Amino acid sequence: MARGLDGTRIAILATDGVERVELEQPRGALYGAGATSDLLSIHPGEIQARQFDLVSAGTLSVDRQVTDASVDEYDALLLPGGTVNPDTLRRNQDAVNFVKSFVATGKPVAAICHGPWTLVEADVVRGHRFTSWPSLRTDLRNAGAEVVDEEVVVDGQFTTSRSPADLPAFCAAIVEQFAGAGVSR
Repeated sequence: MARGLDGTRIAILATDGVERVELEQPRGALYGAGATSDLLSIHPGEIQARQFDLVSAGTLSVDRQVTDASVDEYDALLLPGGTVNPDTLRRNQDAVNFVKSFVATGKPVAAICHGPWTLVEADVVRGHRFTSWPSLRTDLRNAGAEVVDEEVVVDGQFTTSRSPADLPAFCAAIVEQFAGAGVSR
């Protein structure tokens, strides 16, 4: 198997309420392509994962707090969903600033399900084409994005997807997009 992401370092930004499968499956696909990743969060220790927003799905160990991370250390950014996770992140100025700074680098950013909420808060969606979980679509439109209902959307540096049902296509797309952007060192 080709390992087109050898040497690539991915920032995964999440907090309590993250949809576990939306973090673990993309992380696994990226790892399988040769990337390494750090789970960044707004607090140290562990974050509480969820399944379908309502069922506890254990915890995930945080590698670093977002306040201790620099966008320069990473080649791409992954924003998993779950309703509570991005709703909490978008209310945290450190998380929003990290996302805004990351987007400003032009490096690839991937978001699934409710993940684009943090991008809306960072005011970086205007003029771009996105997909998301249906309840976010009005927020994306109001923030100036073109919103479509497709399995995966790639628009410049952004790759977005709708839900866990789209994970196979999303995982393939982010590996291809990250490798195509020449993010491996």
